Amino acid sequence: MTTVLVIGGGFAGCCAAHLLSKKGWKVTLAETAPFLGGGCKTFFYGGHPYTYGPRHFLTQDERLFDFLNQYVPMRRIPGHEFLTYVERDPGFYHFPIHRDDVALMPDAQQVEQELGQLNGVEGAHNLEEYWIRSVGPTLYSKFIDGYSRKMWQISSNTEIDDFAFSPKGVALKTGPTKAAWTEAVSAYPLKINGYDDYFDIATRDTTVYLRTKIEAYDIAHSRVKINGEWHTYDVIVSTTSPEVLLNGVFGPLRWIGRDFLKIVLPIEHAFPEHVYFLYYANQEPFTRIVEYKKFYQYQAPTTLLGLEIPSFSNKLYPYPVKKDQAIAQRYLDALPENVFSIGRAGSYRYIDVDDIIAQCFEMAAKLDIPVPQV
Repeated sequence: MTTVLVIGGGFAGCCAAHLLSKKGWKVTLAETAPFLGGGCKTFFYGGHPYTYGPRHFLTQDERLFDFLNQYVPMRRIPGHEFLTYVERDPGFYHFPIHRDDVALMPDAQQVEQELGQLNGVEGAHNLEEYWIRSVGPTLYSKFIDGYSRKMWQISSNTEIDDFAFSPKGVALKTGPTKAAWTEAVSAYPLKINGYDDYFDIATRDTTVYLRTKIEAYDIAHSRVKINGEWHTYDVIVSTTSPEVLLNGVFGPLRWIGRDFLKIVLPIEHAFPEHVYFLYYANQEPFTRIVEYKKFYQYQAPTTLLGLEIPSFSNKLYPYPVKKDQAIAQRYLDALPENVFSIGRAGSYRYIDVDDIIAQCFEMAAKLDIPVPQV
C-alpha cells in the first residue's frame, strides 16, 4: 500500500489528506499544534467565535466554492465593505480607494489634479511606483505608503517589487457599489464553529498525530525523524516553509507575521452595518481591526474585535519580493517528484483558502487521483 506523510494540519494539510485518503492510501498527518485547522481554526473568547485573522472564503471559481460547500455549508456575503482611517484628514474612506470618496477629502482639489495627470502603470518597477502611477502621490501617501511599510516592516515600498496583486484587484474603484469584492464569491461557514467540521471530515481516514514535531528531514530518501526514529514514505506532502525541508541549504526565506489582540466591547455592534474590516494607515502599531460577528453572525449584547500587529514572532506572510521568491523557487525545484510543498507556507505564495483547494486538486491530478466533481 502507498504510504503518505502530510506535514502540517492546517487547511492545506487537511485538504491534501482528504484527497489522498480517498485513493485508499495509508495517510499519516503530523501537526505540531494540539488541534487541526491552523489559522482557520475557530476559537472562542467570552462566547465569541474568532480565528487568528479573518478567514472569509473568496474565489472566482465556483467549483472550489461548491467543493467546500458540500462539507461545510456556506453563507454568501454580499456587499461587504472595508474602511481605511486616514488620521491626517481625519476621516474614514473606503478601501479599495473609491473615486466618490475624493470629494470628501480636505485636499480634494489637489487629488483631482493628480488624478488628471496619471500616465498609467506601465513601466512601474516597485509598489511605490505602481501606486503613484495608479492614484497619484497624495492618495498613495494617505492609503498605501505608511500601511505597506508597517505591514511588511520595511523602510521603503520600493523594496516591494512584486506588486501584481494590487490589493482587492483594483487601485481606484468607481461605480455605485462601495463593496470590496464585486467579482468574486465571498462566503463564510454557516455554523458557529466555522471550518472546523471540515478538518474532522477531511482526516476521517487519516492517522493524525497532534503535538508532533518533525525532528529532522532527509527528503532525498523520502524520510523524516519523529520521536528519535526515521520513517520512510512513498509520498510526502509538506505545508511548512520549503526551506525547512532542505535544511536551509539555499539560505533563509523572509516572513512577516502577526500578533493578535482580542478586545470585547460592551456594545452589540462596533462597525457600520456593511463594514467588516477597518484598516489603519498611520502611526498606530496595528494594521487592521476585524469585528468577528460580521462573519459568524454571532448574537450577543457584546462584540469581539481582533487587532492585528505586524510581528516577527510567527510566519504568516511571504514577502512579495522577487529575490525572496527566487530563493523559494530554488527550494521547490530541488524537491523530488514524490514530494509536494503546498499551501501559503509551502508554496511561499500569498494565497487564500480557495487557492489552497486548487493546489490540492492539482497535486491529486499529478498522482492520478480523480479531482472531485461537484
